[in-house]
Amino acid sequence: MNSIALRLALFMIAGWSVTVHGQSHDAEQRQPDDSYLLDDWQTLSLTAKVFRQAVQRIQPCLVTIESFGGVSAIQGQIGGIRRQGEGNTTGVMISPDGYVVTSTFNFIQRPPIITVITGDGQRRIAQLLGRDETRKICLLKIEGVVDHPIPEFVDPQSVRVGQWAISLGIGYGDTLPAISSGIISAKNRIGGRAIQTDANISPASYGGPLIDLEGRLLGICVPLNPQSQALGAGVEWYDSGIGFAVPLHGLDRLLERLKQGEIIRPAFLGIQSLPHPDGRGLLIEQVVPDSAAADAGVMQGDRLIRFQGVEINDVTMLRSMLNRLEAGEEVRIAVERGEPADEHELTAVLGVAQADNEQTPLEPPKIR
Repeated sequence: MNSIALRLALFMIAGWSVTVHGQSHDAEQRQPDDSYLLDDWQTLSLTAKVFRQAVQRIQPCLVTIESFGGVSAIQGQIGGIRRQGEGNTTGVMISPDGYVVTSTFNFIQRPPIITVITGDGQRRIAQLLGRDETRKICLLKIEGVVDHPIPEFVDPQSVRVGQWAISLGIGYGDTLPAISSGIISAKNRIGGRAIQTDANISPASYGGPLIDLEGRLLGICVPLNPQSQALGAGVEWYDSGIGFAVPLHGLDRLLERLKQGEIIRPAFLGIQSLPHPDGRGLLIEQVVPDSAAADAGVMQGDRLIRFQGVEINDVTMLRSMLNRLEAGEEVRIAVERGEPADEHELTAVLGVAQADNEQTPLEPPKIR
C-alpha cells in the first residue's frame, strides 16, 4: 500500500478509536496527538487523492465498447436507465495485443457490429470470441494493438473482507468513467467465482473493473444472482449494495478456452430432492426427463448419499457443489435403492442449466 493510502487507513483507525458520537471516547485518559490526526478538510482531500490516483493507474487499461444493431432487448428497460446491451459500455484490456474482457450483459442483443475505442482514442472493429455464462464474462479481440497497458491482477486469496474497493464504468456516453467506492463485503460467492462489494455496480459499470486503492484489478463487474443462472439474472440488484466482481487472477486456462470461442454454461443435474425423513441423504422426489441424472440412471425414490465422494445431507450443500461446476463435466453420484437398500455408483455428464437453455443463444457475430 502506498504512503497516502496507509495514512488514510491509519487516520480512519485512529479516528474510530478516539471518537464516538462526536465526543472523545477516552478524553480523560489521553488527548489525541494533533500531529497524528488530520483535520476534516485534510481528510476529505486525502481520501479524494487516494481514489483519483487509483483510478489514474487503471484508466489506461480501460476501453469503451460500442455495439450496433442486434435483436430487441429481452427484458426491456432497467429501472428507466436503458435497455440491456444498449449504449456504450466498458471493457478491460488484459493483454498487450488486444484481448478485452467485459460482461456478457453488454451483448444480450447479439449486435452484429462491435467497435472498441482504446485509450489512445483509436476506434477499431472487435470480434466477440468465447463467453463464460457461469461468471457472466466474455472475451473480445481487436487487431492492430501493440503494447497496450494492462492491469495488475490481484490474487483473490490476498483480498480481505472490509478493504476498500472502487468500481468504474463508462455507461452513459461519457468519455471518462464514473466511479463508486465501497468495501469488499464477502468472498467466494456464486460458487467461489466472485467477490461481493457494496460499491455501486450497475449497467453503467458492467464489464468495468473493481479495483483496490493501488489501482490493481480485483475483478470484472458483472450481474450475478446466487439463486438464478438466467441470462439477465442479477441486474435487479443494481446499486443495491450487493454487487459482484469476477477475479481474473489464476484463470489462464479459462481465458485460453474463451480465445478458442468456447461457450461455458452453468451445470444442470436434473433432480428435485429434499432431506430424507430419517436424516441421512436426500430423497429424490423427481428426475427431469432426458437430464444428466436421468441418463445416468437416477430414479425417483432413490436416496442420494454421496456426490463427488462427499456425503450429502443438505439440499443447499448439493446446490453449492453444483454451482462450482459447469455443463459437460463428469460427476460421480452414489444412490441407495430398494429394500433392503442396494448402493449404486453412477456417473453423470452434467447438462446445461434449464434457465440458460431456455434463453435465445448468444452466438458470437461473424466479422467479415
